[in-house]
Amino acid sequence: MTNILYHVRTISAVIVSLLLCAVVLGGALPAVAGEAENAQQLVDKASMTLNAFVADKDMGPSLKALLKKARGVLIYPQVLRGAFIVGVSGGSGTFVAYDAKAKKWGGPAFYTIGEASFGLQAGGDASEVVLVALTERGMTALLTTSAKLGADVGVALGPVGAGAEAATANLSADIVSYSRAKGLYAGISLEGAVVATRDALNKAYYGKEVSPTDIVVKRTVSNKKAAGLVSAVKKAAGK
Repeated sequence: MTNILYHVRTISAVIVSLLLCAVVLGGALPAVAGEAENAQQLVDKASMTLNAFVADKDMGPSLKALLKKARGVLIYPQVLRGAFIVGVSGGSGTFVAYDAKAKKWGGPAFYTIGEASFGLQAGGDASEVVLVALTERGMTALLTTSAKLGADVGVALGPVGAGAEAATANLSADIVSYSRAKGLYAGISLEGAVVATRDALNKAYYGKEVSPTDIVVKRTVSNKKAAGLVSAVKKAAGK
């Protein structure tokens, strides 16, 4: 009788343990799946944003000229800004880098951007932003956990309009920025903005913890669903 009770209790304990595991996993899996879905949506939107910038008659020619010699490009499909008295902006983006030896674009790694500005502001807006890394310093800054534009690395507005393509030859900034709001050139200054890695999306998209260096430099991971974005960057850069 004692043995029977012992076995019953043991089986009950196992069942309880399994149920607890199911509850824990049941709660965790949707969260991971949700992050992966968010990451893919960001990748798809980034591709559309880049295509829209390239097609823009004001900034397209100069952007394509810079992409030909770019080390990497960071695309933010939506950067929100809005406040009263104190303005706060932020958004998420994807970073794709060029391997000169392999002559291939790779990525993406996921990033955030944020800044706080003081002044008499009211209302809000949403902008699309593209950052083009032109130098080794620019790449190194973006591959760190976080970097402050204008402080840790130089940033300049990309030239637009007539003669913009020719003006790109004289740019000496580490990173050049382009921005659009409501489909039109915005010319937003990103001095003081902080660019940081978004580790949760990187982990969800590649199935394990990885750094931007693992993704775009060492290329130890890849995701076939990023092919559309990589192709869009390759086409825009012509390399």
